[in-house]
Amino acid sequence: MLTTAKRQILVTSALPYANGAIHLGHLLEYIQTDIWVRFQKSCGHECHYVCADDAHGTAIMLRAEQEGITSEALIDRVSREHQADFATFGVAFDNYYSTHSEENRYFSELIYTRLRDKGHIATRDIDQMYDPVKGLFLADRFIKGTCPKCKADDQYGDNCEACGATYTPAELIDPVSAISGATPEVRSSTHYFFKLPDFTDFMHQWINDGHVQPQIRNKLMEWFEAGFNEWDISRDAPYFGFEIPDAPGKYFYVWLDAPIGYLASFKNLCDRQGLDFDAFWHQDSEAEVYHFIGKDIVYFHALFWPAMLHGADFRTPTAVNCHGFVTVNGAKMSKSRGTFIKAATYADFLNPEYLRYYFAAKLTSKVDDLDLNLEDFTARVNSDLVGKVVNIASRCAGFVKKLGDGKLSAHCVEPEMVARFIGAGDEIAELFEAREFGRAMRRVMELADEANTYIADAEPWVLAKQAGREQEVLDICSVGLNLFRQLMVYLAPVVPAMAEGAREFLRLESLDWHSRHEVLLNQKIAKFKPLMTRVEPEKIDAMMAASKEDLVEEQKLKETPKGPLAEAPIADEIGFDDFIKVDLRIARIAKAEYVKGADKLLKLTLDIGGESRTVFSGIRSAYAPEALEGRLTVMVANLAPRKMRFGVSEGMVLASANDEGIYLLSPDTGAEPGQRVT
Repeated sequence: MLTTAKRQILVTSALPYANGAIHLGHLLEYIQTDIWVRFQKSCGHECHYVCADDAHGTAIMLRAEQEGITSEALIDRVSREHQADFATFGVAFDNYYSTHSEENRYFSELIYTRLRDKGHIATRDIDQMYDPVKGLFLADRFIKGTCPKCKADDQYGDNCEACGATYTPAELIDPVSAISGATPEVRSSTHYFFKLPDFTDFMHQWINDGHVQPQIRNKLMEWFEAGFNEWDISRDAPYFGFEIPDAPGKYFYVWLDAPIGYLASFKNLCDRQGLDFDAFWHQDSEAEVYHFIGKDIVYFHALFWPAMLHGADFRTPTAVNCHGFVTVNGAKMSKSRGTFIKAATYADFLNPEYLRYYFAAKLTSKVDDLDLNLEDFTARVNSDLVGKVVNIASRCAGFVKKLGDGKLSAHCVEPEMVARFIGAGDEIAELFEAREFGRAMRRVMELADEANTYIADAEPWVLAKQAGREQEVLDICSVGLNLFRQLMVYLAPVVPAMAEGAREFLRLESLDWHSRHEVLLNQKIAKFKPLMTRVEPEKIDAMMAASKEDLVEEQKLKETPKGPLAEAPIADEIGFDDFIKVDLRIARIAKAEYVKGADKLLKLTLDIGGESRTVFSGIRSAYAPEALEGRLTVMVANLAPRKMRFGVSEGMVLASANDEGIYLLSPDTGAEPGQRVT
C-alpha cells in the first residue's frame, strides 16, 4: 500500500540541448516524467518538477557563429521554442530555466571548489588536436578523416561508422577539421580532472542500494570491473560556458555544469516561491529527488553525478530512472522515411494527447525501447480513448439532460460496482508510483470495458422508449457517469486536457486522486461536448510527408553556398529576354511572424504599393520578426505562387548568405513600395 503521508518530492528530466528542435524521441522522457509528477500532485504530495536548457559547449558556440548571432541570442530563441513545444504536449514544469544562469555559475563554482579543496581535482598536460584556422582545440566529433582500419573516408575522430573500429584522432589518416577543413595540429594544454576513482567504494555502495534499475546496475558493474579513469572537466578558450575559478582561459566542460542545472533551476524556483532549497538538497535531507533520463546518459548520471554531489557535501538522488529509445514502425527514426518527427510538426496534424496516451500505454519501469507503431497508435487511441472511455459519457449524457433536467439521480442503484471502481484506484496508484504506466492503462481499460458492458446490457435507449421507466433510465445513466468519473480520475495524469474537459462537463472542482471516493448524487452536469475525436490516418500520412519536407528544407539550407564567390559557381548564362521576365519590386515588410512547426521560415506580409503579398522566407536564423517590420527589401513579384504546408507563398524576397550569416537585400533610402527594380 502507498503511504498517505505527505511527501516532499523533487523531479527532473534530462536537460535538452539548446541546439535543435524537440522531436518525438525527446518527448518520451518528458511525457513519462510529467505523468509521474501529475500523479504525485494528484495524490496531494508536495512535488516540484524542474528542468532547463543545456546551453553551453562548442557546438552551440559554432552554430551561433554560423547563424551570425551571439550564443546568448541562440539559446534564448531555442529556449522559447522548446518551452512552446513542451506546453503543447502538456508537459507542466514548475520551473524551466537555463544552465547559462547566475545560479548555475554559483553552484558550479561551489561544487568545484569544494572538490578541489578536498583534493579531488587534478591537473596535467594533454596533447590535443588544434585547428590553426579557427584557433580552438577540437573535440573528436569535429575531426574527420580516413579510418585507419578499413580505410573508409569521412569518419569521425574517435570511431568508424563503417567498420565500428575505435581509435584516437592521431590515428586517423589525413585528418581534417570538420569546422574549417584545415589540417589539425597536435598541441599541449593543461587540463583539470575530477578524480572519479576516489569515489569507487562510495559509488559501489550507492549503486547497490537500489538507486538504479536492475538492468542499469548490471551495466554499471561492467564499468566497475573495467576500472575508472579521472574525468576531464575542463575545456580551453574559446568556449561558451563558465570560466573555472583561478584558471583563466579554462572553462567547465558542458557535462560538468549540465546536471548542476538541476540545482540551479530548483534554486531559482525556491527564490521565486519562498521554498526551502536545503530541505531538498542538504546531505541530511529526507526529501525525495528523482532524475528521469535516457539510457544513453546513464554514465554521467549514475557515476559522475552522485560522486560529485557526495564529494561536495550535497545529498545524492533517491533514484535515477532510465528509459529506452523511441523507434517508429519498428525502426530507428528516419528523416528520409518521414519518421523523424519534430514535436511541432506532429502538433500541426495530431492531438498531442494521442501521443501521451500511447506512450503511457506502452511504458514500463524497465529500460526497453518503445516502438511507435503508427497503425497500432491509430487503433489503440481510437479504441481505448474514443471507443471505450468517451463512449460512456456520450451514451449517458443525453438521457441525463433529457430525463433528469441535467442532474444525476439522487441515489446509486449499483453501489457495489461503483465501490469496486473506487477500490481499483489503490492498485492503479501503485502502478503509477512504480512507473508501470502500461499496466495501469490496461487496468483502466478493463474497467472501461466493464462500464460499457453494464450500459450495453441495461440498454437505456430501449427503456427510454417505454412509458414510466424514465427514472430507471436516469439511474442507469447516472451510474454510467459515476464510472466515467472514476476512469477520468485515473486517466487525468496521462491526458490532462481531456480530463479538464471531463471535469467541466461533470461540473466538479477537482479530479484529484482522493476525489474519487465521493459518489456523485444529484450532481448537475453541463451539456456534453466531444472530449476526444478519432485519429484520422490521412493526418498521419500528412504528418510524415511534412517531416520529409522538413528534411528538404534542411538540405536546401546545407546546400546554400556560404563562402567567397569561388565557392559558389556562377549559374549558366541567360539572355536579356530571360532576365527581363523577372519583375523585381520594392516591398515594405508590413508584418513578420514566426511559423509554427518551421525552424527556418518567417512569414512576411509585404506591401508592394497598394497590394499585399504573403511570402515565406528561410531567414529566421538571422532575423527576429520585430526587427524586420517597416523595413524595405526587394522581392520577385511575378514568381508563381508556391503551396507549402504552412500556406501559399506569393513571391520571394532577395537575400545573400556567407559564413557569417544571411543578409536580406535592402534598397537605398528614398525607394517606395511597388517601384520596379531595374
